[in-house]
Amino acid sequence: MAEASTTVKMKTKPATSGFEMPKFEMPKFEIPNFEMPKMEVPAAFREFAEKGVSQAKEGYEKIKAASEEATDLLEETYSTASKGSADYGLKLIEVTRANTNAYFDFASQMFSVKSVSEMVELSTAHARKQFETLTAQSKELTSLAQKVATETAEPIKAGVGKALKKVA
Repeated sequence: MAEASTTVKMKTKPATSGFEMPKFEMPKFEIPNFEMPKMEVPAAFREFAEKGVSQAKEGYEKIKAASEEATDLLEETYSTASKGSADYGLKLIEVTRANTNAYFDFASQMFSVKSVSEMVELSTAHARKQFETLTAQSKELTSLAQKVATETAEPIKAGVGKALKKVA
C-alpha cells in the first residue's frame, strides 16, 4: 500500500507593509488501488437481482404516476378554492358597501327629522329594511360558501374515488 504524504508546506512572501496570512498547501493523499478477485455470480442470484430491479422499477413507476395524479389533484383543488375565495371576498365587499350606503342614507334622513314620532317611524322602517336585507345577504353568502366548498371538495372526492378503484 502506498503511504500518503502529510507534510504541510508554508509559502510566504517577503515582508512588505502590513500583515499577510501565510498560505498553506493541502496535503495530497493517494487512494490505494485494491485488486478485487473475479468471481462468477450464480445464475439464480442474477435472476433474483434482475427480478428485484424489475419490481423496483415497476413500483417506482406506480409511485411516480400516483404522485403526478396527486399533484394535479392538489393544483386543481387549490385553483378552485382560490377562485371561490376571491368570489366570496368580492361578494362580502359588495354586501359591506350596500350596508354602509344604507346606514349613511339613514343617517342623512335622521338629520331632516322634525319630531320624535318621525324619528321613531324612520328608525323602525330602517331597522325592518336592514333586517330583511341582512337576511337576504346571509342567505346569499351561505349559498356562495356552500358552492365554493362543494366545488373545492369535488376534485378531492373524485381523486379519492379513483384511487380506491385502483386499489380494489
